[in-house]
Amino acid sequence: MKLTDALQKFISARPGFDFANYGDIPAYRADVAEAGRQLNDARALLRYIEQWEVPIPSNAFISAFGGRLSWDGEKLDYCAGQYYPLEYRAAVAAVLANAIWQDWAPSCSGPESIRKSAKLRFGKRIASKYFS
Repeated sequence: MKLTDALQKFISARPGFDFANYGDIPAYRADVAEAGRQLNDARALLRYIEQWEVPIPSNAFISAFGGRLSWDGEKLDYCAGQYYPLEYRAAVAAVLANAIWQDWAPSCSGPESIRKSAKLRFGKRIASKYFS
């Protein structure tokens, strides 16, 4: 299976929120909304990776999100930190942002240039969250 296909399938999986873990409806809805934003972030970064054929080096997995997401050439594996439903999509976005950073680094004049490019390409939310 191609890595980008595996990533798309992984982020498309339902988060598996359990309402019993929440004390009230607003807290539950806030987490569901955050998971939706993370899905949109990961999809935007994945679209860029696919469109521009950005390579995803193995060290992008090691250095992003504590190395909890890994790819063995066949399948993805994720080791949850605290709460899987609010982590797995963010982990994918972090790995993809790391790959994009590595791809842009040779042609940019430094970290601030990369952050500026990310803000122009992906918007303030993604740039501040994954390119900081």
